[in-house]
Amino acid sequence: MRTAEIYSCRNIARHGDKVYIVRRFVAYAFGDNSDVALRCVVCGAEYGPDFRLFRCPRCGGLLDLVVRGKYWAPKGSGIWRYATMLPMKTGVTMGEGRTPLVESRLKGNLWVKFEGANPTGSFKDRGMALGVTVARETGAGKVVVASTGNTAASAAAYAARAGLKAYVVLPRGNVARGKLVQAALHGAEILAVEGYFDRALSLVVDYGTKYAYPLNSFNPWRLEGQKTLAYEVYEELGCPDNIVVPVGNAGNIYAIWKGFRELGELGLCAKLPRMVGVQAAGAAPLARAWREGLQNPLFLDSPNTVASAIRIGRPVNWVKAFIAVRESGGMFVEVDDTEILRAQLALARADGIGAEPAGAASIAGALALDLPGVTVAVVTGHALKDPDVVEVKTVPVASQEELISALSR
Repeated sequence: MRTAEIYSCRNIARHGDKVYIVRRFVAYAFGDNSDVALRCVVCGAEYGPDFRLFRCPRCGGLLDLVVRGKYWAPKGSGIWRYATMLPMKTGVTMGEGRTPLVESRLKGNLWVKFEGANPTGSFKDRGMALGVTVARETGAGKVVVASTGNTAASAAAYAARAGLKAYVVLPRGNVARGKLVQAALHGAEILAVEGYFDRALSLVVDYGTKYAYPLNSFNPWRLEGQKTLAYEVYEELGCPDNIVVPVGNAGNIYAIWKGFRELGELGLCAKLPRMVGVQAAGAAPLARAWREGLQNPLFLDSPNTVASAIRIGRPVNWVKAFIAVRESGGMFVEVDDTEILRAQLALARADGIGAEPAGAASIAGALALDLPGVTVAVVTGHALKDPDVVEVKTVPVASQEELISALSR
């Protein structure tokens, strides 16, 4: 796909097999995937597939992509294996996706989808493959994200791959060093601000979008890449009964639900899974609201948890997350830091899977709940993302005899 010429008109123009949807005097070529629209998840209003429209002009609600005419014909690898289900046919890739789905020894009927095996070590790579492709198609030379770490690492890597400049806005002192190293290594400009992630995101929304293409999860194009996790689970396991997902900014749980819902629309999933969102007890605005039967989150100004990737008090995608849980008959739950760290250790020692604390939150939730049927817990990031939370014990050995003694224990 190539960016079309700029036209000074507001209509739909056709040239051969390409359709140019013109908004704000900019036209984009969608080729065979021309029947793409943006739909507000709140009021249902529809708009053309504008790469730079992130909120509904009518009500201010979040937008979602609608791909009409999609069909199931997986071919190739990575997220682009599912091009017939996506709003774009091809784009930037580093071989993301096709992550391990491992049957766990921790509990019967529990499977672990290990997203730490993605190129930069987290699930964000699925979204960035599509999001950075969109940024490139708009002609943007720069991308910007606010991040607790994983988004920064992924955006920096994929921007580098596409030849774009990346800016990452981070909450000072609230990002794991492993993720900072990744962003720096890939050449991102790191801008540290005081406060928490939510302030960093508000600065990106208010100012960053004027100077660079934003790739946070309020961008509906990015979430299209993340829904491919559902397709992979379906290909290996069919349609499980439960999907357990860590929830921070709350876009991923909706993206995965959307993937399964689309499989249902095509008649591939007779019964859709329940979506279970897991939040850390010190950063649980959705889980606490759910427990109290409220329709809106109980936002937090100072979230606190060892799971830095989900240390978010004001999730921008909370409306979408509520939709996913309600439509699927699921739930939100919270787990404390002790449960998270215990699950991290148990997963590593029983299944050989190293998860960062936020990724282990789904394991903690799955172990705490008595969920019927087959459950897939999504481990969103690799243990090496946040190595400082793991206590490393060493045994000093001064001689051959001491070594033999240690090995004999």
